[in-house]
Parts: sequence; C-alpha cells; structure tokens
Amino acid sequence: MPNLTRGTAPDIDLAQLETELRAMLTDILHGDFMQTRVPDGARRLNDIALSGNGEPTSARVFPQVIELIGRVMAEFGLIGPGGDPERNTAKLVLITNGSLADRPRVRDGLEKMAALNGEVWFKFDSATSAGMRAINQTRISPDKQFERLGTTARLCPTWLQTCVFARDGAPPSAAEQDAYLAAVACIRQQQIPVQGVLLYGLARPSMQPQASRLSTLPAGWLDAFAGKIRAAGLPVKVSP
Repeated sequence: MPNLTRGTAPDIDLAQLETELRAMLTDILHGDFMQTRVPDGARRLNDIALSGNGEPTSARVFPQVIELIGRVMAEFGLIGPGGDPERNTAKLVLITNGSLADRPRVRDGLEKMAALNGEVWFKFDSATSAGMRAINQTRISPDKQFERLGTTARLCPTWLQTCVFARDGAPPSAAEQDAYLAAVACIRQQQIPVQGVLLYGLARPSMQPQASRLSTLPAGWLDAFAGKIRAAGLPVKVSP
C-alpha cells in the first residue's frame, strides 16, 4: 500500500483508539455505513483486523489493545452470549510477520486473543532465504521464522498467509515450491497447530520498487498449487 512504513508501530493512544473503534462500530452496526459504503451482498462485519503501518505487535501496548478491543466487542454484542467467544459474530484477526513472537508482551497479547477466539494470519510467503529476501526484504533465516511460527501457533489459532505471483512472467520456481511444501510437511511432522493456508495473488498493484516485474498468476496455477499444499497436509483457502 502507499506510504507503508517498515519497522516499529507508532505510539498508540488507547483513549483515541477506543473512541474511533466505538464510532466505527456504531456507524457499521447502527448507522448507514453498510448502505452507503458497501456493495449489496457484502454487507456483513466479518472481523476487526490489526495490521501495520509497521508491525502491529511492536506496539508497546499490544496486550492492552487486545483487552480494549475485546471489551468493546462485548459491549457491541460481537462476542457470544455470556461472553462465549465460540459464538462471536465477528472475528478478531492479527496480521503479523511474527518477528516479535518470542517477546513476553506479544505472547501475552496472543494468549488474550486466543481467549477471544481470535486468530493470527502469519506472513509466510517463502520457505527459502533467497525468497524471503526478495519478497519480504528480510534476512531472517527460514529456520528462525519457522520457530516463531511454532511459538505463535501454539498460543493462538494461526493461518499461514501466503502471497504468490509471477516475476518477469514466471511463477515461483520448482525449488521455491518444493521448499514451501517441505515446510508444510514439517509443520505436520512437528504437530504445529497451524489451521491452514490463506493462499492469494496480487489483489492490488504492488508498491514495491520491482512492481513492474510482478504480475498475477492464472487462477488455475493457484488452484493447482493449493492442491499440492492440501496433499502435503494443510487445508487451503484460495483468493485469486
């Protein structure tokens, strides 16, 4: 997205967050937001998502943010009767690169999310060092990322969020695909409780410097790769 900033999240004003969240939910649930802003047939509040400008778990008050959202969700009737999170009418979702999963305050926040029946979308676009450098501009090793995935998934229900696309007209190489499928097999072997894979293509124009080299893959390619992932042991949801 434009103006995306890498690194630490900005300071969070909890009072302002609560005011804005309440105003937004009031407009969605009791106002005309759905009628004036959302196409007919899509008028449903699916989730409240935490994502960046910066890695969201880097916010110093991350656990307090989860508590605040849970309290507001309950007051708006988005958590099941008697506080039963299994009957929530909206999901709390964290979109994260997992880079801070080993920090105590992040673990605390993830545990609080799990108590609200929340879920994590853990960025996992490649299982090779070269792929991670090219796609995510990180030098974190695949082994370290895998370790963080295990930590996250054991604290809160977690999906892998994987973006695939063509570079210079070519899909991910056979080596990239094999490494990803080997990681899926390892997840199964180590009994890491990953819920499945959210496999998607380029939903909007890339803002990366190499954007002109990137393009969407055919829906058939995505479906075929999803079949390989399922064969390796994980459910897949595909969004071309």
